[in-house]
Amino acid sequence: MLYRLFLAAGIVLLTACGSGEDKPAEVIVPEQPIASKNTPAFNESFEKLLNAYISVKDALVEYDTAKANAAALVLEQAADSLKITEIKGDTTGTIQQVAKDFAGTIVGSCKGLVGETDLTKKKREFQMISEAMYNLVRTVKYDKQIIYHQSCPMAFNDEEEAAWISTSNKIVNPYLGSKHPKYKEGMLHCGEVKDSIDFRKQ
Repeated sequence: MLYRLFLAAGIVLLTACGSGEDKPAEVIVPEQPIASKNTPAFNESFEKLLNAYISVKDALVEYDTAKANAAALVLEQAADSLKITEIKGDTTGTIQQVAKDFAGTIVGSCKGLVGETDLTKKKREFQMISEAMYNLVRTVKYDKQIIYHQSCPMAFNDEEEAAWISTSNKIVNPYLGSKHPKYKEGMLHCGEVKDSIDFRKQ
C-alpha cells in the first residue's frame, strides 16, 4: 500500500514539473551591429578627427592651454587628412566639397587656436571648430555613434551663447570649465543638449 502511495506521488510530481523535453530551448540572438553607410577607411579617419576634437575640449575644460595647443595640432592634422573621397552616396561630388570646406575651417581655426595666447580667444577659435564639426557630422552622416550638440547660454561675458559637440549627453562645459575665476562651482555643467544626431538606423 505504501509502495503504491509513493508511486502515485512520483507520477504527480513528474506531471507537474515535466521532463523539460517538450519545451524548446530559448535561443537568445545577439543584436547585429548596424552596417555603416560609409567606408571603414572614412570612418577610421573621422574617428581620429572626433577623438582629437574631444581632446581639445577636455583640455579647455581643465584650462590647460598647453594640452589644448597639442590637441589642436593633432586635430588640424586629422582634419587635413580626412578621407573625404571615401564618402559614399555622393554622385555629384557636392557632399565631398561641403565636407572639404568644413574640414578647411577646422584646420584654419586650429591654427588660430594654437597661435592665440589669450584663453578667451582660444575658446573663440574652439567655437568656430565646434560649429564646423557639428555641420561636418551632419554633412557626411557619420553613423558609428550618437553625437550630441550642446550649448551654454552664457559662454562669453555671461550673455553670449556658444556650442560644442560631445559623444556623451552629459554636459561638461568647455567654455566655463572647471576653474573659472568667477564661477567656481556648478558652472561646469551649465548648458543643455540642443540636438542629438543619430544616423545609425537611417
